[in-house]
Amino acid sequence: MGESPDLISDLPQSILENILTRLSIRDAIRTSVLSTKWRYKWSTLTDLAFDEKCVSPSTDRALVETNLVRFITGVLLLHQGPIHKFHLSTSFLQCRPDIDQWLLFLSRNGIKELVLELGEGEFRVPSCLFKCLKLTRLELCHCEFDPPKSFNGFSSLKSLNLHQILVSPEAIESLISGCPLLEFLSLSYFDSLVLSISAPNLMYLYLDGEFKDIFLENTPKLVAISVSMYMHEDVADFEQSSDYNLVKFLGGVPLLEKLVGYIYFTKYLSIGDDPGRLPITYIHLKTIELYQVSFEDANEVLVLLRLVTHSPNLKELKVSASPIQLFPLEEESFDLFERDYFEYKLPRLETVRMTDVSGIRNELEFIRFLMGTSPVLETVIVTSSLSDKDARMEMVVELLRFPRVSPRAQLLFLQD
Repeated sequence: MGESPDLISDLPQSILENILTRLSIRDAIRTSVLSTKWRYKWSTLTDLAFDEKCVSPSTDRALVETNLVRFITGVLLLHQGPIHKFHLSTSFLQCRPDIDQWLLFLSRNGIKELVLELGEGEFRVPSCLFKCLKLTRLELCHCEFDPPKSFNGFSSLKSLNLHQILVSPEAIESLISGCPLLEFLSLSYFDSLVLSISAPNLMYLYLDGEFKDIFLENTPKLVAISVSMYMHEDVADFEQSSDYNLVKFLGGVPLLEKLVGYIYFTKYLSIGDDPGRLPITYIHLKTIELYQVSFEDANEVLVLLRLVTHSPNLKELKVSASPIQLFPLEEESFDLFERDYFEYKLPRLETVRMTDVSGIRNELEFIRFLMGTSPVLETVIVTSSLSDKDARMEMVVELLRFPRVSPRAQLLFLQD
């Protein structure tokens, strides 16, 4: 009897490559035993991803580290052709000189996407990385990043993600401005950073850390911003200026569609001299999410009102209130809601979610404002942080008294 036909090996080359790309690198190498046609087919893969699963598990950390280094080195030695994507995610490798050698190899093989997620250590990015001028995506985690003075940026880079990187603010600013095609930027776990961002094609911005000041100098194409701002000590550590941070940070983003802010972000925006009406209208902004807003602080409430009333196409609003202080400020005789804000209309607002509401005046007045100015409002969800049953009932009664300009508006009251 003749041998059964090898249907898999006779598939078109494009399909075989598609099969290999869907396998882990370890399983892709194992296909070499299928037949002579499959032997070393994996060696032309352009996308390589490595992690601890590439080697046998062991409780001996040193053994796993040694085996992983041997495995990656072996793969690169046997590889043929260009490598477009290289992803290394492991906590076992930190300051190994082998990583320098791998990056040197990649710099000579047309690398376009590089992801290094290493364990905490003191790995210093080698100079050969800055010669990878075809890079379109770069992600670095737990590294020291120090570009040489001759480095002028990555002219093709579109995505940059730096997580817990030791680098100077000047180097970050220079790197960003030296990437004219940059569309995605994520910076996380930075301490006391003052940052100016100039990126004319940037569309997505994610910041997470202890930023003292941020200036969006040239970012006209931004469509999504997410910022988490942390502080160890007093809010006074923020850079103080007469310039209104709300305008300085959001005054040049006319295409913004989604804004998300955590922790001290609203506090940061409230610093500076309020110019009155903002010099910009966010006609594309459809979603605003602001968390831990202090409704005891009139300036933070003003930021919230400024954003909402300057976003005529806003559809979804999520706001969480920060916990009231143990010794709360005396309720300010603040006439925000007695001004002309009820002359505004929020013609597209459909959904409002307010969480951690304690029932102080500015919280309730803000909800009343939203219900009284949103003609297509459908749902208002209020989640209370109050533990006292009578206090919660009083809040519900007051909320139900608020006039609604939308006949379809439903009020849902929930308990944390």
